[in-house]
Amino acid sequence: MADDTSPTARALRTLELLQACPGITAGRLADKLGVSERAARRYVGILREAGIPVVSTRGPYGGYRVGRGLRLPPLTFSPAEALGLVMAVLDGHHDAGDPATLVGSALGKIVQALPEPVAAQAEAVRRTAAPAPDTAAARPDPGTTAALVHACGEHRRVRLGYRSEAGTEWAGEVDPWAVVVRHGRWYLLCRTHPKGARRAYRIDRVRSVEAGDDTFEPPADLDPVAMIEDHLAAGWEYEAEVVIDAPLHRVDRCLPRAAGRLEAVDDRTTRLLGSTSNPAWYAEQLAKIPAPYRIVRCPEIRQAVRTLGERLLAAT
Repeated sequence: MADDTSPTARALRTLELLQACPGITAGRLADKLGVSERAARRYVGILREAGIPVVSTRGPYGGYRVGRGLRLPPLTFSPAEALGLVMAVLDGHHDAGDPATLVGSALGKIVQALPEPVAAQAEAVRRTAAPAPDTAAARPDPGTTAALVHACGEHRRVRLGYRSEAGTEWAGEVDPWAVVVRHGRWYLLCRTHPKGARRAYRIDRVRSVEAGDDTFEPPADLDPVAMIEDHLAAGWEYEAEVVIDAPLHRVDRCLPRAAGRLEAVDDRTTRLLGSTSNPAWYAEQLAKIPAPYRIVRCPEIRQAVRTLGERLLAAT
């Protein structure tokens, strides 16, 4: 092992100081190394001879720093920055241009580590690009998301505090199976207790997460993406049954899967079974059906359809 006072050891220590304190002066460098300023400059020279790009700036605010080169400086992200950056990649985050946000801070560190020509182009795009916000996207709190991802990985049951779109608040225990990003929204796919129902909850509406001691085993054939599509229309406050005077193949093209499950009654009639937390939204989806229909169940959706119809008539 090399002596701490050897030129090699002090040169390496000089490199550490330059990386930790960009702009450090020769005087401060000498103090931290315990040598004269002339010796400190000699160690800087050793680094330059080794191919490490150390640059210096003259003047009262000048000093030494490691320039950009082939060897990238180490990046250190906080847990929140790391998760925020991953979430940004997955759903197209629009706060990347703001250095005050988690994603902006993490992106700034990456840009700082790039070689000068690449960094200049990246920073120019970051500074001048004007993204159009996705109004349908709903980004959850990174801390809440991290807690749920951790619980999924450890197969640990959690107690959720939740608020629906209609404003109803509840708390209950669930087995968190997977976190899924779908159409700009983040969902928790889970099984509820004690009923054992499969549900998909929006993570941006989760108010609290408390991990318990009980563990579980997720289904062996779990396909999170396929299951989230099947369950986006299940388990909400308002359950609907609609009979449509059209064959299944005509109706299937008009309704999103989130509206519910379609089944053929006969060659000329289709039944829609679904649920929603927003009757007004459901009424708008039903308005897309190019055929007569009857709402067999759910007075709230029936009233929402009546209100929508009155608005349309008033507009004409």
